[in-house]
Amino acid sequence: MELTAKVKPVMSKEVPALTWKESIFRQRKELVRLLQQPFSLLIDKCEPLMGHRGQLNEVLQALFSSVPYCSSLYVLDSNAVQISDSVSSTGLDSVYYQTNRADSSYMKETLPEQGLLLSAAYLSAELLRPSLTALQVIRSDGESLGYLCADFDLRNLPVTSELYHEPDEWQQVKGDPAIRSMLFQQTRVESDMDRNIQNVLPTLEELLTERGVFQCQIHFSSSQVTIWTIDDPLRYRILNKEVLTDTDICLLYPSHHYPADAMIPRGDIQKVLAAMAALRLVDTTIYLRQVSINIFNGMVSMTFSCDGSHYMRYDDFLTKGASFWSGVNT
Repeated sequence: MELTAKVKPVMSKEVPALTWKESIFRQRKELVRLLQQPFSLLIDKCEPLMGHRGQLNEVLQALFSSVPYCSSLYVLDSNAVQISDSVSSTGLDSVYYQTNRADSSYMKETLPEQGLLLSAAYLSAELLRPSLTALQVIRSDGESLGYLCADFDLRNLPVTSELYHEPDEWQQVKGDPAIRSMLFQQTRVESDMDRNIQNVLPTLEELLTERGVFQCQIHFSSSQVTIWTIDDPLRYRILNKEVLTDTDICLLYPSHHYPADAMIPRGDIQKVLAAMAALRLVDTTIYLRQVSINIFNGMVSMTFSCDGSHYMRYDDFLTKGASFWSGVNT
C-alpha cells in the first residue's frame, strides 16, 4: 500500500507553518488510518484462537502482508505474555514466545478501550533503532483476552505529511550558563574582519545576490565565513580573512540569477548585512559574535557574547534598531 506525500518546495508567507508537534500528529494519524482495517480483520480472526499457538501463527502468517510496513506481528495474552511466535517477512521466530512484555514502553501507555494505540517512538532493544508499536485489545463479550501487536521500524515507514517547515516566529535561546556568568568580565576585541568590514560586506553581498550562495554564517570574532551554494548545497566552504578581503574570490563561483523563490528580497540583502555588522558595535560587553542568513527560509540567526541566540525573520530583524539590541535580555 503506497502513500505518496505531496511536498511544497516553498512555504508561502500567508500559510501558517505547522509546528513540529502538529506535523508528527498528522503523520501518526495517517498511519493509524492505514492500520485500522487490517487490524480489525486480524482481531476477528484471532479472537476465537486465543491460547492456540499454532493456529494463531497460521492466521498471523496468512494476513501479515495486509499490515503495511510491519516488521513483526504477534499476540499477547491479558498479562502481556506473548502467546504466539513473532511473524515477519522471513517467517516465524519463536525467540520471544512466552516472553512477558509488561515492561515494554508501549505496554505502559494508556490503552484505549476500543481502537488502536500507536505507541510513542522508542529505541528497539536489538538494533537500537527508532521503532514504534501498534496494538489493540482483543475482546470477547466485553472481556479482554489479550493484545494484537505490530512492530514497525521507522526507517520503513513513509512520510505521509508535508515536509516539516521551520517556524519563522522570533525564537530566543539561552546559551552556556558558564559564559553568561562571566559576561561582564569580557570586552569585545576588534577582529581582522571588523577592521576590513567595508571590503567584506560587498563581497558577501555579491556572493549572496549574484553567485549562488544561499546561506552563510559570519564569524566576526574569528574572521571567517562559512557558505553553502545552490550548485553544491550539501557541502560547505570556509572563507578566511584573507579570502574575504580579496574580491577575486567571486570569480570562483558562477553567476546565478537571484532565486525567484527566495524569501529575502534581493534588495534587502545589503540592508541585512549592514545591520548585522552594526551589532558588533552596539555595546562593548554584549556584542554580536556570529550570525547566519538563509535567503530561502528568510531567517537570520544571531549569537551574542553572552551565548544567547536569536532566530527571526529578516524583516523583523530590520525593524530592530541598535537601541533595541543594546537593552535585550539575552
